[in-house]
Amino acid sequence: MSGRVVLLVTSPRLPAGVLTAQAWDLVRAHPVYAGADSEQAEALRAAGATVSVVAATADVLITALAEHGTIVWLAAPDGDERLARELGLRLAREPGLAELELLYGSWDPPGARLLDAVTVMDRLMHPSEGDPWKRAQTHHSLAPFLLEEAYELYDAIRDDDAEAVREELGDVLLQVVLHARLGEETAGFTIDDVAGDLVAKLIRRNPHVFAGAEVGGIDDIIANWEQIKKAEKSRASAVDGVALSQPALSLAAKLLHRVARANLDVPLPPPDTLGGALFALVARAQAEDGDAEAALRAAALSYLDDVRRVERS
Repeated sequence: MSGRVVLLVTSPRLPAGVLTAQAWDLVRAHPVYAGADSEQAEALRAAGATVSVVAATADVLITALAEHGTIVWLAAPDGDERLARELGLRLAREPGLAELELLYGSWDPPGARLLDAVTVMDRLMHPSEGDPWKRAQTHHSLAPFLLEEAYELYDAIRDDDAEAVREELGDVLLQVVLHARLGEETAGFTIDDVAGDLVAKLIRRNPHVFAGAEVGGIDDIIANWEQIKKAEKSRASAVDGVALSQPALSLAAKLLHRVARANLDVPLPPPDTLGGALFALVARAQAEDGDAEAALRAAALSYLDDVRRVERS
């Protein structure tokens, strides 16, 4: 009867010892071999499995196979593809020697690569072995980069460039992870706190999804969101919380939106100044369901194209 070599692949992004029931039955019943010690190997030993560290070669496994009949190879995080290929070729030449089986003892859940981003950032921010430039940054010094990356993402979305959107989302994510890592060192909060707050907010502000609240449509959903948000923030004014660092046209539009939503009657700034005249144009765009910021941006980009066309002529 031929033997059996089981290549056990596990996710390096899950805590050691988190395995399927099938994998646990296997490692408890048969000897386990690995090319190096690891947290996963230690977890298996702690649960009663026999784990031996040996050279990662087909000859070593074939020798162990002759003694035990069935053996398990605990793959390294990279999957030990070289060993798997070598073993596969050997067993293909000697088909009666053993069967080769691949078993996934655990696998990455959706979003698991976000853990990699946190791990890499921890390495970059290491006090002695990290990146000196990143370690020298503060929330204030990084703020301009956050705006720049957000604008680059905006440009990619405007251009309908899916590949660029993917890349720029990564750059925005870098800012989030880096700011959270700085927060861990200076303010006592971690990336888990940031994610936890976001999850709690999403659940709290979407009762039609998570709490069975009845809604009649999108307008009801928006109204619920605003009502819940208002209760959370306890703001004294309709314009509290407006981001004052946003572009001026967007700022004017946001203020007008807040005032209209609160049913307030507030006169516009006098139109006899440049600022007042521009504000009046934003109000006009708002009344016509337009976006003054987007309109001016489109006009500026059209002008940019005209400039380049003149330069080429």
